[in-house]
Amino acid sequence: MSGHGAPTVQVDGRGLRVAVVAASWHEQVMDGLLAGAQRSLDDAGVADATVVRVPGSFELPVAAARLAADHDAVVALGVVVRGGTPHFDYVCQAATVGLTEVSVRTGVPVGFGVLTSDDDQQALDRAGLPGSSEDKGYEAATAALATARTLRDASRHTSGEQA
Repeated sequence: MSGHGAPTVQVDGRGLRVAVVAASWHEQVMDGLLAGAQRSLDDAGVADATVVRVPGSFELPVAAARLAADHDAVVALGVVVRGGTPHFDYVCQAATVGLTEVSVRTGVPVGFGVLTSDDDQQALDRAGLPGSSEDKGYEAATAALATARTLRDASRHTSGEQA
């Protein structure tokens, strides 16, 4: 289950230290996102990931920043469903900018698995649940792992180490 145009990526995650930070709102959607991320980590051979839960998507960046200090990759999972107030826009922007800033500042890849949906059905369709058309938790974890592996390999290459 991947989105239209999504690349097929297989990655060796053995030896990578990975953290998953997940919001708690929208339990059914979050359960799907977390399960998808775990499937990706299992498929890649990640031995033991740290999983941290925070209240909502707004809190993802601060948790990701703390976790980035001793992990090779962080996967951020959340969901924000549009309501009748500007709250949606503020939370989406804060999560997006905050997670981007964590990744760029720390040099640790952050897989972006934050669903920004107009309604509950859109979120469910992307949550990797039975009947979902997409599995954004899986995709976010795979992207973080692939980027971490690429950066690790590039560092070895530029420092003259053998992979």
